[in-house]
Amino acid sequence: MSAQYAERLQELNITLPKLAAPLANYVPAVISGHILIISGQLPAGGVGEMTKGHLGKDVTLEEGNAAARQCAINIIAQARAALDGDLNRIVRCLRVGGFVASTPDFTDHPKVINGASDLIVEVFGDAGRHARAAVGVAALPLGAAVEVEAMFEIKLS
Repeated sequence: MSAQYAERLQELNITLPKLAAPLANYVPAVISGHILIISGQLPAGGVGEMTKGHLGKDVTLEEGNAAARQCAINIIAQARAALDGDLNRIVRCLRVGGFVASTPDFTDHPKVINGASDLIVEVFGDAGRHARAAVGVAALPLGAAVEVEAMFEIKLS
């Protein structure tokens, strides 16, 4: 990984995790022209560690926000792999899509997904500012509380 974003991750005390294998018939990342799309990432931080449950019931807003942040860390790890280790090929983050497993009366989905958005801006600066969706869903894979996907504009290698 080239220095600029690697140094920023180090300053933030973030170590990118080992990549998770896809759970079904899809790939973790696709590059088409100048666009890099990262498939939805779950809030898995280590072996057997994942925030599970529903916001508004058994997961607090703070835990959901931290889970979304972990999803963004996993997005960056997938981007690094897709870009052969060179995150500096990222021109900007175009879009983040966040899914929050929640009770029907929970309405703070944007506050949860801020965990992902804030981290992407912390790492990429102005190039991290993006369009976004934050929606509530009945359930997510493996019982995860949050899932986040992202789209980046990249420089061709």
